[in-house]
Amino acid sequence: MRRLPPFDALVAFDSALRHRSVTRAAGELGVTQSAVSHRLRRLESFIGAPLLYRTSEGLSATATGEALATGLTELLDGLADLRARCRAAMAPASLRVGIGPALAHHWLVRRLPAFTAAHPAMEIELVIVEGEIQTRLPDVDVEIRWLPVDAARQTSTQRMLFQERVFPVCHPRLLPNGRSLRDPKALASLPLLHKGPAGRGGGAEWSWPVWFERLGISTRPPSGLRFGTLGTAISAALEGAGVVLARSLLVHDALADGRLVRVLPPSWEMASSKVHVVRSPAALGSDERVACFAAWVAAEAKATVGRPRQVA
Repeated sequence: MRRLPPFDALVAFDSALRHRSVTRAAGELGVTQSAVSHRLRRLESFIGAPLLYRTSEGLSATATGEALATGLTELLDGLADLRARCRAAMAPASLRVGIGPALAHHWLVRRLPAFTAAHPAMEIELVIVEGEIQTRLPDVDVEIRWLPVDAARQTSTQRMLFQERVFPVCHPRLLPNGRSLRDPKALASLPLLHKGPAGRGGGAEWSWPVWFERLGISTRPPSGLRFGTLGTAISAALEGAGVVLARSLLVHDALADGRLVRVLPPSWEMASSKVHVVRSPAALGSDERVACFAAWVAAEAKATVGRPRQVA
């Protein structure tokens, strides 16, 4: 009889090594940090050697850990595809689509009725991906992900959709006559909205200090309100709470409807350091429903923000 390692401990090890953090692994797996640590100790007991050690940059694998990690991610991805292979054989009625809450709420849901009207036999079920750390979703047929540019190259299971622009927007009543500022430095007098924990974030395009420097504003940006997600920050901007740095796709409809306005002329906008991709399990590579939905999403994105910028 085979003596197999504890599966939940293998998953914890894979997650902790990918994120280089027990905390982020706990967030991805939906368990406590102590639970992840307990699983790692149990796996080390099974193997009989330490697997991870801490460095100034986070967790790293020992020589034994590297040997274990070799092929483990591919194995777990293969197990995650089991459901996809079964669904492909069963020809299910619904297509499960994984997507972030901001993109779903501020862009996709307004467009889905047109898709279902054109494809009445295909049922769509949205699965909201809460947070970037939820990287492995075994229970979806299609994923729309927001990835760093260097991770967005086209593969047999992944296709680039679009690269957005980032710029400040707000409710019309915060600006003189509801129009973009003639003097960009006047931004310093407006209330600002912030996304994510202070001192942490994505690229320079999300940094108010970077924007103030670009605009030649010598004062520090006001603290303002801070939100855990961009979608919530945009919702606050829609209520007139302040100016938010937003992605072009998420605010396209609100700008077109006049619910939001650009604070600065388009010449000031910055490219996002991340791009959207659509991807699906290899087992569904020939699934017509997946191909149909992916093509539709790409067309809708192009119609919204124009031709996607190419990623090398």
